[in-house]
This record gives sequence, C-alpha cells and structure tokens, in this order.
Amino acid sequence: MSNPGITAALVGAVLGLTAANASAGPCTSDIAEFEAAIARSQGNPLAGLSAPQSVGADLGHQPTPASVKAAQKKTFAATMARAKRYDAQGNGPGCTRELTAAKRMYIL
Repeated sequence: MSNPGITAALVGAVLGLTAANASAGPCTSDIAEFEAAIARSQGNPLAGLSAPQSVGADLGHQPTPASVKAAQKKTFAATMARAKRYDAQGNGPGCTRELTAAKRMYIL
C-alpha cells in the first residue's frame, strides 16, 4: 500500500526534476506522460512504488517498512534522474532503458 505523504513527496521530487530539464530530448514526452500518470494515481491505494525481493530478504533479514520505502524512493528517483540525464544528452536508448526500469518500479 502507498503512504500518501511519501507518494506526494515522491511526485513533487519527480516533477521538480522535470522543471530542471526544459529542453526536449528523444523521450521527453514519454517521461512527461509517465510523470502525469504518477500524478493521476494519487489517492489510489494500489498505486505506488514496488521493488523486487532483496538478497537481505532471502537471507532472513527483516528491514523496517520505513527503510524499504526510503530505499525504493531513492532507487526510483535515481533511475528517473538517469532517464532525464540521458534524455537531455539525446541518448534515446539510455533514456528508454532507464524509463522502462522506472516504470517497472511504480505500480499505476
């Protein structure tokens, strides 16, 4: 389930990154469409970040819910930042790869 405060902060951070990159690249419109979908998903309790099971979970370590959410947010933000950086550089394959990875992390 998604925490509204965490989700709102995440959307704000993602949208803030968009404002910093005003030039259009090969996947600027795809990034904008994905960010708009995230914004529209606000209030949907089934929407939000997800992550594959970690090695620590396989070993029986029990992370706290807060540490899991923090790691998910950090990973998602870094992936979106890479997508935007590749987009700004005109690197379509790199941008597409990172955006696809980000889409796998976020359940809409």
